[in-house]
Amino acid sequence: MDVAHVIQSSLAPVFLISGVGVMLGVLTNRLARIVDRARAMEEQIEKEAQRVADLDERLRVLARRARYISSAITMCAVSALLIALVVVSLFANAFLAVELSAVIAILFVAAMIALTVAFLAFLIEVRIATAAIRIGQPR
Repeated sequence: MDVAHVIQSSLAPVFLISGVGVMLGVLTNRLARIVDRARAMEEQIEKEAQRVADLDERLRVLARRARYISSAITMCAVSALLIALVVVSLFANAFLAVELSAVIAILFVAAMIALTVAFLAFLIEVRIATAAIRIGQPR
């Protein structure tokens, strides 16, 4: 197998890594917003003793959302790592005297499972965020 063919075979996984990178950007931005909102609410708790119960409940929701986003980030990172290993394995398979087709397939399927779990955690976080929205209600 020549280098050009191996590079062609590795293009799809490389583009997939790019997509996972974009997803990681979205997830880290959401986590940053959650952390910022939690810090602002913690400051409010110190100032508004009468709203402690309400703010505490909102902080619990934010903590739950942060856990799901953190899990999604972890699974995206694992997926990207596994995809990178697929690319390395493609080159190793082409230039070393070993047959790695099964390893490549397993790594790719594992990467897709990790990415699926990441999207599932993201979906759950979005549902929690949507359920907790208070539009037009008095604060």
